[in-house]
Amino acid sequence: METIPKRIIASLYTLLLLLNATNIVKSEPTQDKQSLLSFLSQIHHENRLQWNPSESACNWIGVQCDPTNSSVTSLRLPGVGLVGEIPPNTLTSLTQLRILSLRSNRLSGAIPAGFSNLTLLRSLYLQNNQFSGEFPTALTELTRLTRLDISSNTLSGPLPFSLANLTHLTGLFLQNNEFSGRIPSIDLPSLADFNVSNNRLNGSIPNSLARFPSSSFENNLDLCGGPLPPCNPFFPSPTPSPLPPPSSAPVRKNNRKLSTAAIVGISVAGGVLILLLLLCLIFLLIRKRRSKTRKVQKPPGIITARTVAEAGTSSSKDDITGGSVEGGDRNKLVFFEGGRYSFDLEDLLRASAEVLGKGSVGTSYKAVLEEGTTVVVKRLKDVTAAKREFEQQMAVVGNVKHENVLPLRAFYFSKDEKLLVCDFMPAGSLSALLHGSRGTGRTPLDWDNRLRIALSTARGLTHLHTTEKMVHGNIKSSNILLKQENLDACISDFGLNPLFSNTTFTNHRIMGYRAPEVLEARKVTFKSDVYGFGVLLLELLTGKSPNQASLGEEEIDLPRWVQSVVREEWTAEVFDVELMSNHSVEEEMVQLLQIGMACVAIVPDQRPEMQEVLRMIEDMNSSRGDTDDGLRHSSDSQTPSKESRLSPPGPGVTP
Repeated sequence: METIPKRIIASLYTLLLLLNATNIVKSEPTQDKQSLLSFLSQIHHENRLQWNPSESACNWIGVQCDPTNSSVTSLRLPGVGLVGEIPPNTLTSLTQLRILSLRSNRLSGAIPAGFSNLTLLRSLYLQNNQFSGEFPTALTELTRLTRLDISSNTLSGPLPFSLANLTHLTGLFLQNNEFSGRIPSIDLPSLADFNVSNNRLNGSIPNSLARFPSSSFENNLDLCGGPLPPCNPFFPSPTPSPLPPPSSAPVRKNNRKLSTAAIVGISVAGGVLILLLLLCLIFLLIRKRRSKTRKVQKPPGIITARTVAEAGTSSSKDDITGGSVEGGDRNKLVFFEGGRYSFDLEDLLRASAEVLGKGSVGTSYKAVLEEGTTVVVKRLKDVTAAKREFEQQMAVVGNVKHENVLPLRAFYFSKDEKLLVCDFMPAGSLSALLHGSRGTGRTPLDWDNRLRIALSTARGLTHLHTTEKMVHGNIKSSNILLKQENLDACISDFGLNPLFSNTTFTNHRIMGYRAPEVLEARKVTFKSDVYGFGVLLLELLTGKSPNQASLGEEEIDLPRWVQSVVREEWTAEVFDVELMSNHSVEEEMVQLLQIGMACVAIVPDQRPEMQEVLRMIEDMNSSRGDTDDGLRHSSDSQTPSKESRLSPPGPGVTP
């Protein structure tokens, strides 16, 4: 009897030892710990994130494990100063993660495809970083996700239809990116929060998403329907002719059946009438074709700027009713002399149109006319100038001629529509070339081309300031268009400020280019143009959009961010990673950085004149070598010393 309790005690003791040993084995997530240490060792980070390898990973800042401490289930590292791309095979190995938060850092590159391994993930927060590339389709494989926030990055391309796989989503936040195309028709019954504002989306809003407020869709290229205004055609349609009033005479019912002869007679008459209509239609088509072949260089329906000047201006009544110049010149395109186009308003209305961009002054369309001519039509919005002032300002803008300024070819004014016609530039804008499709498969914009764009833009802006005595007023990278043959810049959208009220330019997309005094007084000057050009130089050097640079969790504009990095003597960290592979141009990059920082001085009087800025860039460019325009391959220069590369801008530059 006494031996039985001893056996039981011995068995229980052995069992307790086994359980204790098992708990010891499970007390440390060894594999996950190695993945986290590998992540920390391969990525740049600030000193605030310190993980002691001798401690359990479950005790580290931002790390949370399951109850048995066998795996990491939550990783929260918001605003800890992480910089660069996420190293492969690090965080993607944490297969038991439920929550991952890396928001408000400076992470860049594409979102790793390996995130598809995190099949248990429920919440993913990657907002306020610098991730680029297209929407990561790997995220659409995480079918247990309930919250996905990738807002405030530089992601681009279309939104995938596979978003419909995320059937458990309650919140989807995609705002403040560069997504384009249409919104896919996704029906997620649990979705309570949705936002795609401040992108480049167009088309109609799907019915499944129409329940969300208009703020979820605002500031896109051309979204319509749902909570937004109904979808309309791109260009104004001609006013339809009034229909005759319906006859008020009562209709008498006649129940008597028609005879066979009457039916035959009606059929014959109907056939003859149809034949006559066909003959008339053929005659009209032949006549139209003949008149088209006889069309002269400026056909009927086109008037020139000189015609407007000679005809005088319309009365105030015409301004209110949308009347154009007198008599037969009503509703005509006004062409500037020296242009090469010969089409009229009707041709433009029939053209196929494609949205190119939506800016602070209106929407731009690529219009392809029936005869194959391609032009850009800008549809202005919120114009406050009357017809007389509008025509006078367009006459000034249309007379500007310079190789680095995009010429205005024609304009149209009516009560409801104000259109500008310009040449189409197939190479696109600096903004698209610099920020579009960053990541895998991208062809980087090299230093020679960036310097060429800076120099040609400075020449065009200097011409506006000195020869034309004209303030541009809207300098930004999307208004710098590029020539296809050599990537020389052409400045567009110049001289339009007098057409609008001082409160028009409040779009957040252009605030980063605005000088401090413009944000307060709403008045543009030559010195505010210099500030915008300085931001443009910093954009070329850093590869960052002016409104997407951030330092930790604090939102900060591009000049202040550059200044903060330079002040800490981290100048090399300022430059775009696409430029850092070639050390032979770092001295030139520092020189252009100093010019840019001088242009963005807070006090307007401390900024140089535009002609002085041009002289500094030309002096810098003339010392580059003996190839065309001073531009040569960057490998020809000598590698500067570390001191010359990393020295901050000189005195007087700091705002």
